[in-house]
Amino acid sequence: MDYYDLIIIGAGPAGSTLARALQDSGKRILIIDKQAFPRDKTCAGWVTPAVMDELKIDLDDYNTGRTLQPIRRFRIGMMGQDAVENDHGAIVSFGIRRCEFDAYLLDRVSSPKALGTPVKSIVRKGANWVINETWEAPLIVGAGGHFCPVARLLGDGPGRHETVVAAKEAEFEMTAEQASVCEARGDTPELWFCRDLKGYAWVFRKGNYLNVGLGREDNHKLTDHLEAFVKEMKAYGRIPDTVPGRFKGHAYLLYAHAERPLVDDGILLIGDSAGLAYTQSGEGIRPAIESALMAADVIRKAEDCSASSLQVYGDAIAARFGNRAAEDEDGWQVPEWMKLALASPLMRSHWFTRKVVTEKWFLHQGVPLLASAV
Repeated sequence: MDYYDLIIIGAGPAGSTLARALQDSGKRILIIDKQAFPRDKTCAGWVTPAVMDELKIDLDDYNTGRTLQPIRRFRIGMMGQDAVENDHGAIVSFGIRRCEFDAYLLDRVSSPKALGTPVKSIVRKGANWVINETWEAPLIVGAGGHFCPVARLLGDGPGRHETVVAAKEAEFEMTAEQASVCEARGDTPELWFCRDLKGYAWVFRKGNYLNVGLGREDNHKLTDHLEAFVKEMKAYGRIPDTVPGRFKGHAYLLYAHAERPLVDDGILLIGDSAGLAYTQSGEGIRPAIESALMAADVIRKAEDCSASSLQVYGDAIAARFGNRAAEDEDGWQVPEWMKLALASPLMRSHWFTRKVVTEKWFLHQGVPLLASAV
């Protein structure tokens, strides 16, 4: 049996950030992930300058041999309407490929790694946890996304108020012919909101790579909405006629409606396993990074691995992202017809699509950097 002070399950951005933040702590850390890296990860794939700053990524270094698409504009619209294009006048985000980004972050970590290793068992043994009858630690951190096996230890899955967003997308490298007819521009991601406001789709070009996808709250209609969107984008020339037919799916929880506990005795959840995706946009990379940095601070200072000692992390998450909103569900709600009536003209407004949709909901420009950024 190999003993560690901390075992992190999930080697994505949250898990790798936590391990790197604790590299000089003297703690023995193991990272486990069911996949080998680089891995194929479904994600639209853009990160804000704030994420790059919090991770202290040298942009010139990252851009060497990897995709780093500067973003200066956004095209935003409601399906069936003309889009509004806004020029932000500066780089407000970067397009990345998750297979490259995740591997880059993990390569910066010196801790031992068990990659390509599914977690088959997690068993409590006294004050410790035993993983796969091989590794033992008093603290395990769930960083394995929505279906993280550590998260399953803290409950029976999503509660009745939790909003699980299901998404499907495809990312592929365009041929020269496809690139020549694709009207989507690399510095201008396109966001298209469903008319019932239950989700949105996107077209995102990153050099010769194109990412097309759609996410919704009601996943039983997801495929129909995606097919209709792809057909419309092809008709308008936004994407080539020959988009690969295979779209990959994934799911995540929206922060304001998630009910998952964040800590228990010897357990802590970060990133998507904790349900931290921004409620308005579903973007999860910045919350994943910041939750990992906050968890590192708590782990450094905690007297032990009890739930009472780790609860400081839960308090820090609430202070940073706000309190969960599930308890407010019984309050007065805006009728659906009113939402639709208001949304249609708003999505034609340059001010609303720029100041609210892009800068507030998707870029979170008013949110200062986390003080504990590595």
